[in-house]
Amino acid sequence: MKIMILGAGDVGFHLAQQLASENHDVVVVEEDRERARLIEDTMDSLVIEGNGAAISVLERAGIAKTDLLLAVTSQDEINLMACLTAAQYKVPIKIARVSKPDYFEYSSILPQERLGVHLMINPERECALETYQLLQSPAAAEFAQFEGGMVQLVGVRVQPDAPLAGKRLLEAGADPGRVRALVVAIERGEQTIIPSGQTRVEPGDLAYILGEPGQLPEALALAGHDRFKLRRVIIAGGSREGWFLAHLLEEQKIGCTILEADRRRAVTLAESLQRSLILHGDATDLELLEMEAVGEADGFVAYTGNDHTNLLSCMLAKNLGARRVISLLDRFDYMPLVSRVGVDAAVSPRMAAVNAILSHVRRGSVLAVATLKGTRAEGIEFDVLPGFRFAGLPLAQVQFPTGSLIGAIVRGTRVIIPRGEDSIRIGDRVIVFALPEALRKLEAIFA
Repeated sequence: MKIMILGAGDVGFHLAQQLASENHDVVVVEEDRERARLIEDTMDSLVIEGNGAAISVLERAGIAKTDLLLAVTSQDEINLMACLTAAQYKVPIKIARVSKPDYFEYSSILPQERLGVHLMINPERECALETYQLLQSPAAAEFAQFEGGMVQLVGVRVQPDAPLAGKRLLEAGADPGRVRALVVAIERGEQTIIPSGQTRVEPGDLAYILGEPGQLPEALALAGHDRFKLRRVIIAGGSREGWFLAHLLEEQKIGCTILEADRRRAVTLAESLQRSLILHGDATDLELLEMEAVGEADGFVAYTGNDHTNLLSCMLAKNLGARRVISLLDRFDYMPLVSRVGVDAAVSPRMAAVNAILSHVRRGSVLAVATLKGTRAEGIEFDVLPGFRFAGLPLAQVQFPTGSLIGAIVRGTRVIIPRGEDSIRIGDRVIVFALPEALRKLEAIFA
């Protein structure tokens, strides 16, 4: 497939790296010379320097022969203009990264099809949704969902005294009354493990557990964590992510306070939010944090526009006693540092955009993709189409690629956390977790 990516920021760079490694023909258009050279130096992709909204640049990049356009620059208008131009060249699929709420709120006046866009992705809204889910569980370091929430994934740190610690997964699952959930990936230091039954879970591991929503609290207890009820959240930074999250909290009648350093932005937030308390102040001001009783908050979320400020404010909030601390991080390379500095979890609007885009790039039998932050693993949801050659066979008799694991089978309204005797049927939806080297073989199996 010939894929054109507009923008070589973190989203474009990650997409180009991933898609080039999967042997797609990738062309990157980037206006900034240094970013363009970085792509040229680090991966096997053609790079065109120029403005992605310019017709001459798009033509030079080969827009007429492009199968998929990914417009992921930081400028909404450039992304939309590029998609509109690509529509005139009959590009089959066009995806635009769009952040401004106006483009979604007034979609009836200017619908996506008139803009030439097949999919508009709002990273900030997706990021707020992920944060809200992470706030619900004091244990989860990461959250993703499949099948509209029928199947959920949480990443959880295994405590030293946890029932799961020191056991092989085969032993943990031997109890007939076991929790119907599955450890599908483990991050241990810098190593990502797709486990087998013989894999032993160690204290300090970040275990990714897949299951039905009702089963996950019990699964988290196996990792040594308790439940809690979310009552009050403090948000540092009135960014778009903060605005979306405040709306979610208001809908659920959860107390919300926003600390915003810019006075004009604070006034705007106060006018648009009905139940949230908006305060003008610096989220790294220790005296302010103490005055607002951050130590008594159930959740503290740092959504300022600076990664360093986010991490610092989270560290201060954690030291003051905040129960659940989550930081927004724009830079992918900061993700592995989160647990080391005492932050409970990190979210990234850019990673949210990458996940949404990859699920559409791998179209056909692929329904959804979740990239696990800080690991090499991905969760992929496949539609089992007619012609699947292993239909009806017990999973114990099927040789799936090394570095992959069947996490769940969705059959109608039923979720099956599989064992060796279970089988996959035509029409099922299967959630698989895999390392990058296994992805191409998996896609061939489910194609």
